[in-house]
Amino acid sequence: MFVAMIAHDKKGALSVRQENRPAHIEYLKSTNSVAQAGPLLDADGSMIGSLVILDVPDMATAQDWADNDPYAKAELFQSVTLTHWNRVIG
Repeated sequence: MFVAMIAHDKKGALSVRQENRPAHIEYLKSTNSVAQAGPLLDADGSMIGSLVILDVPDMATAQDWADNDPYAKAELFQSVTLTHWNRVIG
């Protein structure tokens, strides 16, 4: 099943994002659960969050993946939602 993880950063946390980005990218590549991923951007093009499409067997696996993301462990996010997503195109 596909799960969309939408995470919004805490205000003023760009330095936390930048410091943990290499570990986050490595995590994205190493877990074999990520179908697509990329940062959310504000009007100026600054990173303010994350969108990750997970390909996992169930929501519990998606939650475990989200909990172990280096960004989550660094307490970067203000909010995180996990929603079952039905891919229609792509």
